[in-house]
Amino acid sequence: MDFDFAAEQPKLVQLLIGVAAFLVVVAVILLLVDRAPMRRRAWTHATILLLPAVALLSIGLVVPAVRTTLLSFMSGDGMRWVGLDNYAWMFTQPEALTVLRNTLIWVLLVPLLVTSVGLLYAVMVDRTRFESLAKSLVFLPMAISFVGAGIIWRFVYAYRADDQDQIGLLNQLVVAMGGEPQQWLQESPTNTLFLIVVMVWIQAGFATVVLSAAIKGIPAEIVEAARLDGASPAQMFFRVTLPSIRSAVVVVAVTQSIATLKLFDIVRTMTGGQFDTSVIANEMYNQAFRYGETGKGAALAVFLFALVTPIVIYQIRQRREVR
Repeated sequence: MDFDFAAEQPKLVQLLIGVAAFLVVVAVILLLVDRAPMRRRAWTHATILLLPAVALLSIGLVVPAVRTTLLSFMSGDGMRWVGLDNYAWMFTQPEALTVLRNTLIWVLLVPLLVTSVGLLYAVMVDRTRFESLAKSLVFLPMAISFVGAGIIWRFVYAYRADDQDQIGLLNQLVVAMGGEPQQWLQESPTNTLFLIVVMVWIQAGFATVVLSAAIKGIPAEIVEAARLDGASPAQMFFRVTLPSIRSAVVVVAVTQSIATLKLFDIVRTMTGGQFDTSVIANEMYNQAFRYGETGKGAALAVFLFALVTPIVIYQIRQRREVR
């Protein structure tokens, strides 16, 4: 491919201007750091070095947040104020209520299932001969993107008519046992549960690794004392292991709650939000970018932000208490 220097000249000039501007900013920062007064030098240096990052974060986060909030009170074309109409639509229209219902199901089930599966798996493989292999196998899905996992599981749930060969693993098993193939992703509300399985499959490895590390951090004296007192395996789990790793369990559950609230890829890849499977992030995309209803999309974004914020604050407070 020939490179047309004349045609690309404007882009090259912009690139050079960007590089020069970056070097100038770095030079100014270093100059200010070098000229900073000796008294309280650490605070001065920290302020000078952090100031560009704070400014960029303000531009990249605060400004879009304010603009999105304003758009949530405007019409779809962003030309006139509609007050709380977009929020009223969110809590009154059946299609929007279905989205909120699905999101609630995801937020309730995914953290619970991921934490439970990860904890059970961590306890089962702890200090076994094949512990490393077992952890590697359950952690492998973490290396797959949500889009890739969605494509994989679409093949697992694939449906063909009765008179055709089934290419989906689940329907193949059903047919082999004498049943009829099902359209797993089209039957509401169970199709949401089949999508949740994909999320649990991906995230269980993360929970296993975190909780396994927490279990290994339990002091050996406590475990030995419980055994000498004759504690059964169940008593050991509920009275020693679980209370000792409470902080790790909370971290996993909170992390999964945040990840679930902003879930988009799996639903988008597997159903596109059809058949009553849409969630807030997917509906926000549909309203803002497919239907041209920026006001409704912005209202969903603001509501999603309002849901995530308390969880983030709780997680920050938990970390401070742990420290």
